[in-house]
Amino acid sequence: MSLDRDAFYIDGGWRAPASDATLRVVSPHSEEVIATVPEASVGDVDAAVAAARKAFDEGPWPRMTPAERIAVIEAFSGLYAAKLTEMAELISLEMGSPTSFSQLAQSPAPWMQIESFLAIAREFPWEAARPGSLGSDVVVRHEPVGVVAAIPPWNVPQFTVMSKVVPALLAGCTVVVKPAPESPLDCYLMAELLHEAGVPAGAVNIVAGGREVGQHLVAHPGVDKVAFTGSTAAGRQIGATCGEQLKRVSLELGGKSAAIVLEDADLAATVEGLKFLSVMNSGQACVAQTRVLAPRSRYEEVVEALAAGIGGMQVGDPMDPATEIGPMVAQRQQERVQKYIALGQEEGARLVAGGVGMPDGLDRGWYVRPTVFADVDNRMRIAQEEIFGPVVSVIAYDGVEDAVRIANDSDYGLAGTVWTADVEAGLQVARGVRTGTYGINTYTMDFAAPFGGFKASGLGREFGPEGLGQYTELKSVYLPLPPAE
Repeated sequence: MSLDRDAFYIDGGWRAPASDATLRVVSPHSEEVIATVPEASVGDVDAAVAAARKAFDEGPWPRMTPAERIAVIEAFSGLYAAKLTEMAELISLEMGSPTSFSQLAQSPAPWMQIESFLAIAREFPWEAARPGSLGSDVVVRHEPVGVVAAIPPWNVPQFTVMSKVVPALLAGCTVVVKPAPESPLDCYLMAELLHEAGVPAGAVNIVAGGREVGQHLVAHPGVDKVAFTGSTAAGRQIGATCGEQLKRVSLELGGKSAAIVLEDADLAATVEGLKFLSVMNSGQACVAQTRVLAPRSRYEEVVEALAAGIGGMQVGDPMDPATEIGPMVAQRQQERVQKYIALGQEEGARLVAGGVGMPDGLDRGWYVRPTVFADVDNRMRIAQEEIFGPVVSVIAYDGVEDAVRIANDSDYGLAGTVWTADVEAGLQVARGVRTGTYGINTYTMDFAAPFGGFKASGLGREFGPEGLGQYTELKSVYLPLPPAE
Protein backbone atom coordinates (compact mmCIF):
# COMPACT_ATOMS: atom_id res chain seq x y z
CA MET A 1 0.00 0.00 0.00
CA SER A 2 1.37 3.41 -0.96
CA LEU A 3 2.00 5.90 1.82
CA ASP A 4 2.14 8.85 -0.60
CA ARG A 5 -0.16 11.84 -0.02
CA ASP A 6 -1.07 14.65 -2.41
CA ALA A 7 -3.08 17.12 -0.31
CA PHE A 8 -3.26 19.00 2.98
CA TYR A 9 -6.05 18.72 5.53
CA ILE A 10 -7.50 22.25 5.57
CA ASP A 11 -11.00 23.50 6.46
CA GLY A 12 -12.46 20.05 6.96
CA GLY A 13 -11.26 18.44 3.74
CA TRP A 14 -8.31 17.49 1.57
CA ARG A 15 -6.99 20.54 -0.27
CA ALA A 16 -4.50 20.55 -3.14
CA PRO A 17 -1.22 22.34 -2.33
CA ALA A 18 -0.45 25.76 -3.77
CA SER A 19 2.77 24.47 -5.36
CA ASP A 20 4.23 21.19 -6.60
CA ALA A 21 6.96 21.13 -3.92
CA THR A 22 7.17 17.81 -2.07
CA LEU A 23 8.80 16.32 1.00
CA ARG A 24 10.48 12.93 0.71
CA VAL A 25 9.98 10.70 3.73
CA VAL A 26 13.10 8.54 3.93
CA SER A 27 13.47 5.34 5.94
CA PRO A 28 16.35 5.79 8.41
CA HIS A 29 16.96 2.04 8.17
CA SER A 30 17.07 1.48 4.41
CA GLU A 31 17.83 5.08 3.35
CA GLU A 32 15.10 4.63 0.73
CA VAL A 33 12.17 6.96 0.05
CA ILE A 34 9.02 5.41 1.50
CA ALA A 35 6.58 8.25 0.73
CA THR A 36 6.19 11.72 -0.70
CA VAL A 37 3.86 14.37 0.69
CA PRO A 38 3.23 18.00 -0.26
CA GLU A 39 5.55 20.60 1.21
CA ALA A 40 3.60 23.61 2.45
CA SER A 41 4.27 27.02 1.02
CA VAL A 42 3.55 30.33 2.71
CA GLY A 43 0.26 30.37 0.81
CA ASP A 44 -0.74 26.98 2.22
CA VAL A 45 -0.02 28.19 5.75
CA ASP A 46 -2.09 31.32 5.13
CA ALA A 47 -5.00 29.15 3.94
CA ALA A 48 -4.75 26.92 7.01
CA VAL A 49 -4.63 29.88 9.40
CA ALA A 50 -7.54 31.55 7.59
CA ALA A 51 -9.61 28.38 7.98
CA ALA A 52 -8.74 28.13 11.68
CA ARG A 53 -9.42 31.84 12.19
CA LYS A 54 -12.84 31.64 10.55
CA ALA A 55 -13.71 28.49 12.49
CA PHE A 56 -12.81 30.24 15.74
CA ASP A 57 -14.42 33.60 15.00
CA GLU A 58 -17.59 32.31 13.33
CA GLY A 59 -17.78 28.53 13.61
CA PRO A 60 -19.55 26.25 16.05
CA TRP A 61 -16.59 24.70 17.88
CA PRO A 62 -15.78 27.50 20.39
CA ARG A 63 -19.51 28.04 20.94
CA MET A 64 -20.26 24.45 21.86
CA THR A 65 -20.59 23.59 25.51
CA PRO A 66 -17.65 21.75 27.07
CA ALA A 67 -19.84 18.64 27.23
CA GLU A 68 -20.49 18.82 23.47
CA ARG A 69 -16.78 19.14 22.70
CA ILE A 70 -16.00 16.30 25.11
CA ALA A 71 -18.43 14.05 23.21
CA VAL A 72 -16.58 14.64 19.94
CA ILE A 73 -13.17 13.95 21.50
CA GLU A 74 -14.61 10.80 23.12
CA ALA A 75 -15.51 9.60 19.62
CA PHE A 76 -12.00 10.46 18.44
CA SER A 77 -10.53 8.48 21.34
CA GLY A 78 -12.49 5.40 20.36
CA LEU A 79 -11.38 5.64 16.75
CA TYR A 80 -7.76 6.24 17.80
CA ALA A 81 -7.77 3.18 20.07
CA ALA A 82 -8.65 1.00 17.09
CA LYS A 83 -5.61 2.30 15.15
CA LEU A 84 -2.85 1.97 17.77
CA THR A 85 -0.95 -0.75 15.94
CA GLU A 86 -1.18 1.01 12.58
CA MET A 87 -0.08 4.31 14.09
CA ALA A 88 2.89 2.71 15.85
CA GLU A 89 4.04 0.98 12.65
CA LEU A 90 3.73 4.22 10.69
CA ILE A 91 5.94 6.09 13.14
CA SER A 92 8.57 3.32 13.13
CA LEU A 93 8.64 3.43 9.33
CA GLU A 94 8.95 7.19 9.01
CA MET A 95 11.42 8.03 11.79
CA GLY A 96 13.01 4.72 12.80
CA SER A 97 11.71 4.27 16.33
CA PRO A 98 12.17 0.63 17.39
CA THR A 99 8.82 -1.12 17.12
CA SER A 100 9.24 -2.30 20.71
CA PHE A 101 9.20 1.37 21.77
CA SER A 102 6.53 2.39 19.27
CA GLN A 103 4.11 -0.29 20.44
CA LEU A 104 4.79 0.74 24.05
CA ALA A 105 4.82 4.54 23.74
CA GLN A 106 4.53 6.06 20.27
CA SER A 107 0.78 5.37 19.95
CA PRO A 108 -0.54 3.96 23.27
CA ALA A 109 0.78 6.97 25.22
CA PRO A 110 -0.97 9.52 22.96
CA TRP A 111 -4.22 7.60 23.39
CA MET A 112 -3.70 7.62 27.17
CA GLN A 113 -3.28 11.39 26.93
CA ILE A 114 -6.64 11.70 25.17
CA GLU A 115 -8.34 9.71 27.91
CA SER A 116 -6.58 11.69 30.63
CA PHE A 117 -7.53 15.05 29.15
CA LEU A 118 -11.13 13.89 28.78
CA ALA A 119 -11.26 13.02 32.47
CA ILE A 120 -9.75 16.39 33.37
CA ALA A 121 -12.12 18.30 31.07
CA ARG A 122 -15.18 16.68 32.67
CA GLU A 123 -14.17 18.16 36.04
CA PHE A 124 -12.50 21.36 34.85
CA PRO A 125 -13.86 24.63 36.34
CA TRP A 126 -14.85 26.18 33.01
CA GLU A 127 -16.98 28.76 34.84
CA ALA A 128 -17.20 29.13 38.60
CA ALA A 129 -18.29 31.78 41.08
CA ARG A 130 -16.10 32.71 44.00
CA PRO A 131 -16.60 35.17 46.84
CA GLY A 132 -15.24 38.60 46.01
CA SER A 133 -13.56 41.01 48.40
CA LEU A 134 -16.14 43.79 47.91
CA GLY A 135 -19.27 41.98 49.02
CA SER A 136 -20.40 40.28 45.80
CA ASP A 137 -19.38 37.15 43.94
CA VAL A 138 -17.01 37.11 40.97
CA VAL A 139 -17.53 34.65 38.11
CA VAL A 140 -14.23 33.35 36.76
CA ARG A 141 -14.38 31.88 33.27
CA HIS A 142 -11.85 29.85 31.29
CA GLU A 143 -12.32 30.87 27.66
CA PRO A 144 -10.43 29.48 24.62
CA VAL A 145 -7.23 31.30 23.80
CA GLY A 146 -8.00 31.32 20.05
CA VAL A 147 -6.09 29.93 17.08
CA VAL A 148 -3.24 27.68 18.17
CA ALA A 149 -0.14 26.83 16.11
CA ALA A 150 0.94 23.35 17.23
CA ILE A 151 4.48 22.42 16.18
CA PRO A 152 5.64 18.91 17.18
CA PRO A 153 9.10 17.41 16.55
CA TRP A 154 9.99 14.18 14.74
CA ASN A 155 11.13 12.02 17.66
CA VAL A 156 7.76 11.31 19.33
CA PRO A 157 5.42 12.97 16.84
CA GLN A 158 2.04 11.75 18.08
CA PHE A 159 3.01 12.00 21.74
CA THR A 160 3.90 15.67 21.34
CA VAL A 161 1.10 16.65 18.93
CA MET A 162 -1.57 15.08 21.15
CA SER A 163 -0.38 17.09 24.16
CA LYS A 164 -1.31 20.19 22.17
CA VAL A 165 -4.22 19.33 19.88
CA VAL A 166 -6.47 17.59 22.42
CA PRO A 167 -6.36 20.19 25.23
CA ALA A 168 -6.66 22.98 22.65
CA LEU A 169 -9.77 21.39 21.14
CA LEU A 170 -11.33 20.64 24.52
CA ALA A 171 -10.81 24.29 25.48
CA GLY A 172 -12.63 25.43 22.32
CA CYS A 173 -9.58 26.55 20.34
CA THR A 174 -8.93 25.86 16.69
CA VAL A 175 -5.56 24.50 15.58
CA VAL A 176 -3.02 24.56 12.78
CA VAL A 177 -0.57 21.67 13.05
CA LYS A 178 2.83 21.79 11.33
CA PRO A 179 4.40 18.33 11.49
CA ALA A 180 8.14 17.94 11.13
CA PRO A 181 9.25 17.19 7.55
CA GLU A 182 10.81 13.90 8.68
CA SER A 183 7.57 12.56 10.20
CA PRO A 184 4.41 13.89 8.52
CA LEU A 185 2.66 10.57 7.87
CA ASP A 186 1.22 9.97 11.33
CA CYS A 187 -0.57 13.33 11.27
CA TYR A 188 -2.42 12.32 8.11
CA LEU A 189 -3.86 9.33 9.92
CA MET A 190 -4.72 11.55 12.89
CA ALA A 191 -6.54 13.97 10.56
CA GLU A 192 -8.65 11.15 9.15
CA LEU A 193 -9.66 10.07 12.65
CA LEU A 194 -10.49 13.62 13.77
CA HIS A 195 -12.59 14.10 10.64
CA GLU A 196 -14.46 10.85 11.22
CA ALA A 197 -15.08 11.81 14.84
CA GLY A 198 -16.95 14.92 13.71
CA VAL A 199 -14.52 17.75 14.46
CA PRO A 200 -16.00 20.71 12.50
CA ALA A 201 -14.39 22.19 9.42
CA GLY A 202 -11.46 24.45 10.23
CA ALA A 203 -11.09 23.32 13.84
CA VAL A 204 -7.97 21.31 12.90
CA ASN A 205 -5.75 22.00 9.89
CA ILE A 206 -2.50 20.20 9.02
CA VAL A 207 0.31 21.47 6.77
CA ALA A 208 3.73 19.82 6.78
CA GLY A 209 6.85 21.80 6.06
CA GLY A 210 10.28 22.87 7.15
CA ARG A 211 11.77 25.75 9.11
CA GLU A 212 10.63 28.58 6.84
CA VAL A 213 7.03 27.38 6.98
CA GLY A 214 7.26 27.10 10.76
CA GLN A 215 8.63 30.63 11.10
CA HIS A 216 5.79 32.00 8.98
CA LEU A 217 3.21 30.16 11.07
CA VAL A 218 4.72 31.36 14.37
CA ALA A 219 4.75 34.99 13.23
CA HIS A 220 1.34 34.87 11.55
CA PRO A 221 -0.97 37.61 12.90
CA GLY A 222 -3.90 35.20 12.76
CA VAL A 223 -2.32 32.92 15.39
CA ASP A 224 -3.06 33.62 19.07
CA LYS A 225 -0.83 30.99 20.70
CA VAL A 226 2.14 28.85 19.73
CA ALA A 227 2.73 25.44 21.34
CA PHE A 228 6.15 24.07 20.38
CA THR A 229 8.23 21.03 21.26
CA GLY A 230 11.80 20.91 19.96
CA SER A 231 15.29 22.23 20.45
CA THR A 232 16.14 24.99 22.88
CA ALA A 233 17.74 27.01 20.06
CA ALA A 234 14.51 26.98 18.05
CA GLY A 235 12.51 27.63 21.21
CA ARG A 236 14.47 30.81 21.90
CA GLN A 237 13.63 32.13 18.42
CA ILE A 238 9.96 31.24 18.78
CA GLY A 239 9.82 32.79 22.25
CA ALA A 240 11.37 36.01 20.93
CA THR A 241 8.81 36.26 18.13
CA CYS A 242 5.92 35.57 20.48
CA GLY A 243 7.25 38.03 23.04
CA GLU A 244 7.46 40.79 20.47
CA GLN A 245 3.84 40.16 19.46
CA LEU A 246 2.61 39.46 23.03
CA LYS A 247 1.42 36.12 21.69
CA ARG A 248 0.81 33.28 24.12
CA VAL A 249 3.46 30.58 23.96
CA SER A 250 4.39 27.28 25.58
CA LEU A 251 7.77 25.68 24.91
CA GLU A 252 8.83 22.12 25.73
CA LEU A 253 12.53 22.09 24.97
CA GLY A 254 15.74 20.15 25.53
CA GLY A 255 17.21 18.32 28.48
CA LYS A 256 20.40 16.85 29.88
CA SER A 257 18.92 14.89 32.72
CA ALA A 258 20.92 13.33 35.53
CA ALA A 259 20.26 9.94 37.12
CA ILE A 260 21.71 9.91 40.64
CA VAL A 261 22.69 6.45 41.88
CA LEU A 262 22.88 6.46 45.68
CA GLU A 263 25.19 4.12 47.57
CA ASP A 264 22.35 1.84 48.68
CA ALA A 265 20.87 1.38 45.19
CA ASP A 266 20.14 -2.09 43.83
CA LEU A 267 22.58 -1.99 40.92
CA ALA A 268 20.94 -4.69 38.82
CA ALA A 269 17.54 -2.97 39.02
CA THR A 270 19.13 0.44 38.43
CA VAL A 271 20.97 -0.63 35.29
CA GLU A 272 17.89 -2.40 33.96
CA GLY A 273 15.92 0.82 34.44
CA LEU A 274 18.62 3.04 32.95
CA LYS A 275 19.02 0.79 29.90
CA PHE A 276 15.59 2.08 28.90
CA LEU A 277 15.58 5.55 30.40
CA SER A 278 19.04 6.62 29.18
CA VAL A 279 18.68 5.50 25.57
CA MET A 280 14.92 5.24 25.02
CA ASN A 281 13.85 5.75 21.42
CA SER A 282 17.50 5.21 20.41
CA GLY A 283 18.49 8.12 22.65
CA GLN A 284 16.23 10.52 20.78
CA ALA A 285 14.25 11.69 23.81
CA CYS A 286 14.38 15.01 25.66
CA VAL A 287 13.90 13.28 29.05
CA ALA A 288 16.66 10.69 28.51
CA GLN A 289 18.86 10.17 31.58
CA THR A 290 22.13 10.79 29.76
CA ARG A 291 24.23 11.77 32.78
CA VAL A 292 24.60 8.97 35.33
CA LEU A 293 26.01 10.21 38.63
CA ALA A 294 27.66 7.41 40.63
CA PRO A 295 29.16 7.52 44.15
CA ARG A 296 32.93 7.27 44.08
CA SER A 297 32.76 4.22 46.38
CA ARG A 298 30.81 2.27 43.70
CA TYR A 299 31.98 4.12 40.60
CA GLU A 300 33.76 1.32 38.73
CA GLU A 301 30.97 -1.09 39.62
CA VAL A 302 28.39 1.24 38.09
CA VAL A 303 30.55 1.90 35.02
CA GLU A 304 31.08 -1.80 34.33
CA ALA A 305 27.40 -2.61 34.74
CA LEU A 306 26.28 0.22 32.45
CA ALA A 307 28.91 -0.60 29.85
CA ALA A 308 27.73 -4.21 29.74
CA GLY A 309 24.04 -3.34 29.83
CA ILE A 310 23.91 -0.47 27.34
CA GLY A 311 26.82 -1.65 25.21
CA GLY A 312 25.13 -5.03 24.78
CA MET A 313 21.79 -3.71 23.54
CA GLN A 314 20.64 -5.03 20.16
CA VAL A 315 20.95 -2.51 17.33
CA GLY A 316 19.17 -2.97 14.01
CA ASP A 317 16.02 -2.89 11.92
CA PRO A 318 13.40 -0.87 13.83
CA MET A 319 10.66 -3.20 12.55
CA ASP A 320 12.31 -6.19 14.26
CA PRO A 321 10.67 -6.74 17.70
CA ALA A 322 14.05 -7.76 19.14
CA THR A 323 15.67 -4.41 18.26
CA GLU A 324 16.41 -2.16 21.24
CA ILE A 325 18.30 0.63 19.44
CA GLY A 326 17.17 1.79 16.02
CA PRO A 327 18.70 4.32 13.63
CA MET A 328 18.96 8.05 14.03
CA VAL A 329 16.17 9.89 12.21
CA ALA A 330 18.43 11.36 9.52
CA GLN A 331 22.00 11.27 8.26
CA ARG A 332 22.66 14.71 9.74
CA GLN A 333 21.66 13.37 13.16
CA GLN A 334 23.90 10.33 12.76
CA GLU A 335 26.83 12.61 11.88
CA ARG A 336 26.05 14.90 14.84
CA VAL A 337 26.08 12.03 17.34
CA GLN A 338 29.28 10.55 15.85
CA LYS A 339 30.97 13.93 16.23
CA TYR A 340 30.02 14.05 19.92
CA ILE A 341 31.42 10.57 20.46
CA ALA A 342 34.71 11.66 18.89
CA LEU A 343 34.60 14.86 20.96
CA GLY A 344 34.19 12.88 24.18
CA GLN A 345 37.39 11.01 23.45
CA GLU A 346 39.18 14.26 22.59
CA GLU A 347 37.99 15.77 25.89
CA GLY A 348 39.64 12.91 27.78
CA ALA A 349 36.64 10.78 28.70
CA ARG A 350 37.24 7.02 28.85
CA LEU A 351 35.29 5.03 26.27
CA VAL A 352 33.94 1.86 27.91
CA ALA A 353 31.29 0.84 25.36
CA GLY A 354 30.49 1.71 21.75
CA GLY A 355 32.39 4.40 19.90
CA VAL A 356 32.42 5.87 16.43
CA GLY A 357 31.58 3.83 13.36
CA MET A 358 28.67 1.62 12.32
CA PRO A 359 27.41 -1.08 14.69
CA ASP A 360 28.52 -4.60 13.87
CA GLY A 361 26.54 -6.31 11.12
CA LEU A 362 25.11 -3.11 9.59
CA ASP A 363 26.34 -1.55 6.36
CA ARG A 364 23.53 0.93 5.70
CA GLY A 365 21.11 3.06 7.67
CA TRP A 366 21.78 5.99 9.99
CA TYR A 367 22.93 3.94 12.95
CA VAL A 368 25.11 4.79 15.94
CA ARG A 369 26.74 2.38 18.38
CA PRO A 370 25.26 2.72 21.91
CA THR A 371 28.10 4.41 23.77
CA VAL A 372 29.10 4.81 27.41
CA PHE A 373 31.81 7.19 28.64
CA ALA A 374 33.49 6.99 32.05
CA ASP A 375 35.76 9.52 33.83
CA VAL A 376 33.53 12.32 32.59
CA ASP A 377 33.89 15.76 34.13
CA ASN A 378 30.58 17.61 34.23
CA ARG A 379 32.22 20.58 32.52
CA MET A 380 32.88 18.54 29.37
CA ARG A 381 30.68 19.31 26.39
CA ILE A 382 29.40 15.72 26.29
CA ALA A 383 28.05 16.34 29.82
CA GLN A 384 26.60 19.77 29.12
CA GLU A 385 25.16 19.62 25.60
CA GLU A 386 22.15 17.63 24.44
CA ILE A 387 23.45 14.97 22.05
CA PHE A 388 20.11 13.31 21.24
CA GLY A 389 21.54 9.89 20.60
CA PRO A 390 22.47 6.74 22.57
CA VAL A 391 25.42 8.29 24.42
CA VAL A 392 25.71 8.14 28.22
CA SER A 393 28.23 9.88 30.49
CA VAL A 394 29.08 8.44 33.93
CA ILE A 395 30.21 11.08 36.43
CA ALA A 396 31.62 10.45 39.92
CA TYR A 397 30.40 12.34 42.98
CA ASP A 398 31.42 12.68 46.65
CA GLY A 399 28.36 12.72 48.89
CA VAL A 400 24.71 13.44 48.16
CA GLU A 401 25.12 17.23 48.27
CA ASP A 402 27.79 16.97 45.60
CA ALA A 403 25.50 14.80 43.47
CA VAL A 404 22.70 17.38 43.67
CA ARG A 405 25.18 20.15 42.84
CA ILE A 406 26.38 18.32 39.74
CA ALA A 407 22.83 17.51 38.66
CA ASN A 408 21.94 21.20 38.91
CA ASP A 409 25.09 22.30 37.08
CA SER A 410 23.29 22.39 33.74
CA ASP A 411 21.49 24.88 31.55
CA TYR A 412 18.61 22.42 31.44
CA GLY A 413 16.04 21.33 33.99
CA LEU A 414 13.55 18.95 32.42
CA ALA A 415 13.78 15.57 34.14
CA GLY A 416 15.87 13.41 36.44
CA THR A 417 15.89 10.29 38.58
CA VAL A 418 17.36 8.99 41.81
CA TRP A 419 18.01 5.30 42.53
CA THR A 420 17.93 4.19 46.15
CA ALA A 421 16.55 1.67 48.61
CA ASP A 422 15.26 4.55 50.76
CA VAL A 423 12.31 6.36 49.17
CA GLU A 424 12.44 9.18 51.74
CA ALA A 425 16.10 9.78 50.92
CA GLY A 426 15.13 9.80 47.25
CA LEU A 427 12.43 12.36 47.95
CA GLN A 428 14.98 14.60 49.66
CA VAL A 429 17.17 14.43 46.55
CA ALA A 430 14.15 15.16 44.33
CA ARG A 431 13.42 18.30 46.35
CA GLY A 432 16.94 19.57 45.74
CA VAL A 433 17.25 19.02 41.99
CA ARG A 434 15.96 21.90 39.85
CA THR A 435 13.88 20.10 37.25
CA GLY A 436 10.22 20.12 36.27
CA THR A 437 9.80 16.35 36.63
CA TYR A 438 11.58 13.72 38.67
CA GLY A 439 11.40 10.00 39.38
CA ILE A 440 12.42 7.78 42.28
CA ASN A 441 13.60 4.37 41.00
CA THR A 442 11.58 5.00 37.85
CA TYR A 443 10.56 7.69 35.40
CA THR A 444 7.03 7.32 34.12
CA MET A 445 5.07 10.36 33.01
CA ASP A 446 1.69 10.61 34.69
CA PHE A 447 -0.67 12.48 32.38
CA ALA A 448 -2.67 13.77 35.35
CA ALA A 449 0.39 15.77 36.48
CA PRO A 450 2.04 18.79 34.84
CA PHE A 451 5.06 18.16 32.62
CA GLY A 452 7.62 20.76 31.61
CA GLY A 453 11.00 22.20 32.43
CA PHE A 454 12.96 24.70 34.48
CA LYS A 455 15.62 26.97 32.98
CA ALA A 456 16.41 26.38 29.29
CA SER A 457 14.11 23.37 29.16
CA GLY A 458 11.11 25.53 28.40
CA LEU A 459 8.11 27.57 29.45
CA GLY A 460 4.67 26.43 30.52
CA ARG A 461 3.37 22.96 31.28
CA GLU A 462 1.68 20.12 29.44
CA PHE A 463 -0.67 17.44 30.87
CA GLY A 464 -2.90 17.65 33.90
CA PRO A 465 -5.32 20.52 34.58
CA GLU A 466 -2.35 22.85 34.16
CA GLY A 467 -1.84 21.63 30.59
CA LEU A 468 -5.48 22.17 29.71
CA GLY A 469 -5.36 25.64 31.27
CA GLN A 470 -2.53 26.63 28.88
CA TYR A 471 -5.17 26.86 26.14
CA THR A 472 -7.53 29.17 28.01
CA GLU A 473 -7.71 32.83 28.88
CA LEU A 474 -9.09 33.81 32.29
CA LYS A 475 -11.98 36.26 32.41
CA SER A 476 -13.38 37.74 35.62
CA VAL A 477 -17.03 38.85 35.57
CA TYR A 478 -17.97 41.16 38.46
CA LEU A 479 -21.53 40.69 39.68
CA PRO A 480 -23.60 43.54 41.12
CA LEU A 481 -23.31 44.30 44.78
CA PRO A 482 -26.28 43.07 46.79
CA PRO A 483 -28.84 45.79 47.54
CA ALA A 484 -28.31 47.73 50.74
CA GLU A 485 -30.65 46.74 53.55
